[in-house]
Amino acid sequence: LYGRSTAAEGAVAMALSGVRVLELAGLAPAPLCGMILADFGAQVVRVDRLSQSAAALAHGDVQARGKRSLALDLKQPQGAAVLRRLCGRADNVLLQKVQLSVMERLGLGPEVLLQENPRLIYARLTGFGQTGKYAKSAGHDINYLALSGRLFYFMSFKFSAKNSSLPVISIFKGDKNLVFMGLVQIPCFKRFLEGVDSCLMLNVVEGVAYLSSFLWKSQDLGLWSQPRGENLLDSGAPFYETYRTSDGKFMAVGAIEPKFYDQLIKGLGLNLDELPAQMSFSDWPEMKKKFASIFAQKTQAEWCSIFDSTDACVTPVLSFEDAASHQHNKERSSFIKNDPGEISPRPAPVLSRTPAVPSCKRDPFVGEHTEEILLEYGFSKQEIAKLHSDKTIEIKDLKASL
Repeated sequence: LYGRSTAAEGAVAMALSGVRVLELAGLAPAPLCGMILADFGAQVVRVDRLSQSAAALAHGDVQARGKRSLALDLKQPQGAAVLRRLCGRADNVLLQKVQLSVMERLGLGPEVLLQENPRLIYARLTGFGQTGKYAKSAGHDINYLALSGRLFYFMSFKFSAKNSSLPVISIFKGDKNLVFMGLVQIPCFKRFLEGVDSCLMLNVVEGVAYLSSFLWKSQDLGLWSQPRGENLLDSGAPFYETYRTSDGKFMAVGAIEPKFYDQLIKGLGLNLDELPAQMSFSDWPEMKKKFASIFAQKTQAEWCSIFDSTDACVTPVLSFEDAASHQHNKERSSFIKNDPGEISPRPAPVLSRTPAVPSCKRDPFVGEHTEEILLEYGFSKQEIAKLHSDKTIEIKDLKASL
């Protein structure tokens, strides 16, 4: 395979040996997932745009380890036909991180490809999900954190320009973890049980470092050349920051691309021609003050009414309570309530054929099901009684606990 260091290493059977992955070239989410899959033995083909339209993208792809590149123009019918043929191979995985309607328009949506190859794993990576109020809206990490309720509690610890590397983490730790779990852990769990790889040696330090691969490998791109808190993605930029509203709440802004920045400026009631260039670093501090003073003039709800119908990448920073009741999350049933009334996030990823069905029961008391479980595993009542009398097991008195 391309990218393998030695013949000896290539000969080692890995968890995903034999798995074919087609990664549609794009920004951060799909590339990291593709790299992880390649690291675990999958044959990853990155389907690139033709070189004349992909120079900037190729420069920015720092997560291509172990992959091969296929330059393909999907806008041409024959190009789309090539991808359809590739997806027709058994046990293929397709990673997609483009706007949902694009694939359908090219005749490459899941309804078509899965009908032609039911064994295809079609992984669609989106920011807000495929349904709901914000489904078709543009966004970035800071927006996803804000809508989930997570950013609200980061800000409780004085989330500011000097300590805000957290928004960068959401898309790398969230999207890829979910996709990796969906593509690797769940489908391959049966393989683990069959003894293909039953010993998983994990540790937190290496796991965190591995999930930070983009940060390590993007050092030469100039994204982190300024002091902490003064770079593009750590809230140094006025268009990637959180701002307090007149009612003491916050809005998250992630308008990196010029077309999104233009909509941000319009929503704020400013004239782009009267402002410094978006990437004028020396003007960022003053621009942040200007943005802050404008955001402070309206409530969070008022700003939502202005930006919700735009692609300005501006979203409300929600508390856990507000996140669960927000229209977008309610439309997607993103949060669930158990019998005792506790609210928690719905399991993710949402699998189309075998979705998770979380229990709505309360958490079990310690020892509540001891006897029931042991009986299922073949223990006799006498054996259980002996274990109990020896204080080897604990059988919880349910009536006493309620």
